[in-house]
Amino acid sequence: MEFILTLAMKFWQWTVLIALIIIGFIINLFDKKKVNRVNFKYKNYPHMIPLRIPTKDKGFWGAIIMWLFGVRHWEIARDFEYELNGVSYVIPKGFQFDGASVPKFLATFLSPVGVLLIGGLIHDYAYKYACLKPTNKKEPLLLLNQKKADQIFRDINIEINGFYFLNYLAYWALRLGGFVAWNGHRKVNAQIGE
Repeated sequence: MEFILTLAMKFWQWTVLIALIIIGFIINLFDKKKVNRVNFKYKNYPHMIPLRIPTKDKGFWGAIIMWLFGVRHWEIARDFEYELNGVSYVIPKGFQFDGASVPKFLATFLSPVGVLLIGGLIHDYAYKYACLKPTNKKEPLLLLNQKKADQIFRDINIEINGFYFLNYLAYWALRLGGFVAWNGHRKVNAQIGE
């Protein structure tokens, strides 16, 4: 038994991953809700351009810090149109985001632009502007608070990938720590351009 505990502590990332997979399997056994939560629809994946991670001219230690803690950002190359509950929305060309905010030590197992990509894109837009922008300019903006933005993220991802446990884990991580990003965006008070 001591040998197993020693291995579990030495390879803690794998231990965490295996524990999460087991918990996720159990949750998926009992959670068979096949409900369209937000009736999410889209025709095409978002077209994205990777943005350079700014390590140049940072010096040795600055570059190391960027390498360890920096994340890749992406820019939307074409308007990304989607529907929620029958209403069409758009994330305009030029919007920059970092995908799902995944801690670096988990990025080995869960890419920020993997299964949480589209929910992460819409969520980042909602956090930045506290609303979603309809494609029809006559429609009002869908104003959101942090909790509603987090719920939309969770529900879009459940409809796309069906992995309840992962999506609920990401949702609760946002509920616990997302206020830092939400409040930061409220201080900047970013406005939607036309």
